[in-house]
Amino acid sequence: MGYVDENLLPGETVEYRAHLHPVIFLHAAVFALLGLVLVGYGFSKPGWDLVSILGSASLLYAAVIGGGRVIQHISSEFAITNKRVLIKVGFIHRHTLEMLLSKVETIRVDQGLLARLIGYGTIVVTGTGGTNEPFRSIANPLEFRKQVQARAAG
Repeated sequence: MGYVDENLLPGETVEYRAHLHPVIFLHAAVFALLGLVLVGYGFSKPGWDLVSILGSASLLYAAVIGGGRVIQHISSEFAITNKRVLIKVGFIHRHTLEMLLSKVETIRVDQGLLARLIGYGTIVVTGTGGTNEPFRSIANPLEFRKQVQARAAG
């Protein structure tokens, strides 16, 4: 049971869930691929031990970054209920947003060209009183905004 399910109010039901886009793993994947190429090339050529060492370092870096992204992906929750918007990101350092739908002023979506092509972006939830809360790398952010707007409108 996750953060959202544990913090529902009486009579509150989850109507939409979102998640982080797999693009968060891209950095680790690039370094893993580079590491595999360097290790393979270094082992195939005698005297190229330094290339193998660099490849191994790249693989280690990819594993550390990838492990962090897995934790980030598992520990992030985005939900819209019949009463609130609930967002939780982080495992050790937790950042949460719980805002009543009636208090949501705007949901802005920021996407560059690549983000639009593969379907991720940053959502910025603005509540009454000017609170701006950005959340990055959300899968299908336009649908998230649409779902909030549909429920806030009644």
